[in-house]
Amino acid sequence: MTEYRPNPEKLLQRVQEEELKEQRGKLKIYLGAAPGVGKTYTMLQDATAKRAQGLDVVIGIVESHNRQEIEAMLKSFEIIPRQIINYHGKEIQEFDLDAALKRNPGLILVDEMAHSNAPEMRHSKRWQDIKELLDCGCDVYTTLNVQHIESLNDVVSQIIHTRIKETIPDSMLEVADTIELVDLPPEDLLMRLHEGKVYFPEQAKLAVEHFFRKGNLIALREIALRITAERVGAQVLLYRQGQGIKHIWPTKEKLLVCVGSGEESTKVIRAAYRMASSLKADWIAIHVDTPWLRYTEEQRNAAIQHLRLAEKLGAETRIVTGSDIVSEIIGFARERNVTKIVMWKHIRPRWRSLFFRSLVDELVRHSGEIDVYIITSSIDPVKPHKPLLSKHPIAWRVYGIAISIVALATLLNYFLFPFMKPSNLIMVYLLSVTLCALFGRMGPAILASVLSVLAYDFFFIPPIYSFAVNDIQYFFTLIVMLFVTMTISHLTIITQRQAQAARLSERRTAALHTLSRQLAHTRGTDKLLNVAVRYLSEAFDSEILALLPVNNHLAVKARYRSSQKLSDKEKAVAQWVFDLGEIAGLGTDTLPFSDAIYVPLFALKGTIGVLRVRPMQPEKLFTPEQMQLLEDCANQIALSVEVDRIHDHKIIDKAL
Repeated sequence: MTEYRPNPEKLLQRVQEEELKEQRGKLKIYLGAAPGVGKTYTMLQDATAKRAQGLDVVIGIVESHNRQEIEAMLKSFEIIPRQIINYHGKEIQEFDLDAALKRNPGLILVDEMAHSNAPEMRHSKRWQDIKELLDCGCDVYTTLNVQHIESLNDVVSQIIHTRIKETIPDSMLEVADTIELVDLPPEDLLMRLHEGKVYFPEQAKLAVEHFFRKGNLIALREIALRITAERVGAQVLLYRQGQGIKHIWPTKEKLLVCVGSGEESTKVIRAAYRMASSLKADWIAIHVDTPWLRYTEEQRNAAIQHLRLAEKLGAETRIVTGSDIVSEIIGFARERNVTKIVMWKHIRPRWRSLFFRSLVDELVRHSGEIDVYIITSSIDPVKPHKPLLSKHPIAWRVYGIAISIVALATLLNYFLFPFMKPSNLIMVYLLSVTLCALFGRMGPAILASVLSVLAYDFFFIPPIYSFAVNDIQYFFTLIVMLFVTMTISHLTIITQRQAQAARLSERRTAALHTLSRQLAHTRGTDKLLNVAVRYLSEAFDSEILALLPVNNHLAVKARYRSSQKLSDKEKAVAQWVFDLGEIAGLGTDTLPFSDAIYVPLFALKGTIGVLRVRPMQPEKLFTPEQMQLLEDCANQIALSVEVDRIHDHKIIDKAL
C-alpha cells in the first residue's frame, strides 16, 4: 500500500477536532432494527466489562420491561434514583439529570435515547439530557431503534404505516463516537416475542398484528444495516484523509462522472446514473473549471445545468478549479475514495492523436487502480455556440488595455534604453505582462506576452527596427522570455481565480455564521426576516424578498435591495412554490421564465413562507454549491421563525 504525506491543513483540522472530542464525553449508541433485539442486554454486558476494568459505571436509567435477565444484571450496578414528577395526578418516574451531573461518573447508562420526558423536566427529550451529560465530560451508553431517526421518519412510516412521534435529530448520530449494531434475524425476534421476552402476551399479540410483521422487520433490518455501513464508510474516509492515504480502498463502490458544457454530458450523466443504480453505489458529478478553457457565460450556464441534472438524479455535485484537468479529477477521486470514473470520449482522426493528447487517454494513464468507463457515440456532439462580438464588449476592451500596457512598457524602455543594458529591459515587460494577467483573462495575457517579445526584438535587439536576430544568444533570450511571460500569466490568473473563489467562500461562510448568530439573538418574526434578507443579500449579491401567508395569500414581509412590486406571474410562481414546497424560477426546470429563484421556507410543520432571490447578475446562474447553501439558509430561517412563534404561543398560554 502506498501512503503519501498528509495534508498539513487537514492534519491540523483533525487535531483540533480530536482536542474538542477530548473535552467532552464519548457517546456509544447501541442501534437496533426493532425493540427486543437485545440492545439493552448488550449495553449492560459491555458496561459490566468496563466496570471490571476499574471504570466508575452507574445506571442513569434502564428500562427492564420486567425481563428477568435485565433485572438480574441491574442488581450489580449503582443506580441513580429516579425523579418523581406529578403530572395530572399521576406519578411519573424520569431520569434525574441533576443527580447524574452531581454524581459525575466515568460512564453512565441512559436507555431509550428517543424517549420524551415529562413536561416539568428541564429538557423535553432524553437525547437532550444525554447531550448535556456529554458536554459536561461524562461518557454515555444509550440505545436507539432505527425508526426513531428523524431523517428516516417518512421512510419508516411508509413501511409500518404509522407515524413515529418520538425521534432524535441526525446530528446526535454524528456526535456519537461509536455506533454498534445489535442485530437479530426476524425469525428469532418473532420467536422471542411469542415467548414473552419482548412484551406481555396481550401486547405481543397486538404487536404481531401491526409493527412486528416479518416484512416490516426485514425492511427495518436492511435500513439499520445500511445506516451502520454508511457510518463505517464515513469513518474509513476520515481515516484516509487524516493519514494522507491516496491509495484507493475499494470497500464500497463509488462513481465519479466528469461533466462539461457540451450536450454529450447529459448522456454521460444518465449512463452514470444507471450504473450507480445497478451497483447500489453513491456517485459524484464533477466539473473542472480551468483557465486554459475560456468558457463563455452560455457554456458556464450549460455546465451548471448539467450538474443540476445530476443532482436531480441523486448525485453529489462539485466544481473544482485547476490548471490540469487530469490531475484535478484524479486528485479528487483519490480523496473521495472513488472506484470508478465515467466520462465521454470524442472520436477524432488518428493524426490528431499523434500531435495532441487526449483527455481520456491521459486520465486512463494516471488512473492507477481506479477503473475508467468511457461513453461514446457515432454522432458528433453539438458544438457550443460562440457568442457574437457585441455580447462581450468588455473582453475586447481588455485586449485593448493589454496592447496599451505593452505600448507604455515599450515607451518606458525606449527612454531607459540609452542608460541600461537590453537584458535589464526584460523586467519592465515582465511587469506589464503581470499587470495584464491581473484582468483574469488568458487571451489578453497571451497577447501581451507575444507583443512584449516582438517589441523587445524589434526595438532593442540588434539589428534595431527589424525582427531579424543576428546573435543566437538573443534568439535564446527571446524564446526564454516568451515562456517566462506566458508562465507568469498562467500562474497569475490561476492564483487570482483561486483567491477569488476563497474570498467568495469565506464571505458566504462568514455571512452564514453571522446570520445564525443574529437569528439566535433576535425575537419577533418581522425582525428575524429583516435580519435574514439583509445577510442573504450580502452572501449571494442578490435582491431578497421574504413572503409569508396573510389571509391565505402571500405578502411581502421583508425586503432588501429591492423595491419592485411583484407581477401577477411572479405572485403565481411564489404561490406555487409555497403550495408544493419545491424550488422554482430562474435556472430551474420549473417556471424558468422568472428572473428570480423562489425557495420554500421549510419548518417542522410544513412550508411557512417563500424566499425570492434575484441575482444582481441574472445571466450568471447559481452553482449547485450555492443552491445548497441557499437552501440551508432558508431552512435555518424557517426554523428560527417557527421557534419564535412557538415561544410566543407559550407566553400567551401562560398569560391565559
